[in-house]
Amino acid sequence: MKAITRVNHIGIRVSDFETSRDFYAKLGFEYVAGPTGPEPVAIVEHPSGININFILNANQPETSNILMDVTEKHTGYTHVALEITDAVSVIEELQTHGIELTGDMMHPTGRSIFIRDPDRNVVEFCEYKGLDSLKNR
Repeated sequence: MKAITRVNHIGIRVSDFETSRDFYAKLGFEYVAGPTGPEPVAIVEHPSGININFILNANQPETSNILMDVTEKHTGYTHVALEITDAVSVIEELQTHGIELTGDMMHPTGRSIFIRDPDRNVVEFCEYKGLDSLKNR
């Protein structure tokens, strides 16, 4: 479909607005608006233009992520991948904020590091080298 121009926002169901807002602020996201609406939504945005809508109707905090932490493989979005320029500096910044790395892997197109937000949603930071790096294999 040629009319699509970009991803407009990412919707993440969260259990506590302030906790999520403060966590994502450590990643550079700034509060924009909300909560507002019948299914309360609050909006944060990164200077890069990435927009996250916190959907504030989770029943309670989860101790596991149904899409990532169970044996059964349910359908659904498993994570968001945010492209970065330097994995080492991102790791250092995460450590400064006390955010635990939950994964670190090299792959044919670069390096990915992973964290979990307060509701156990997976966030990937991808130091992407491009598909051209596959041609030399």
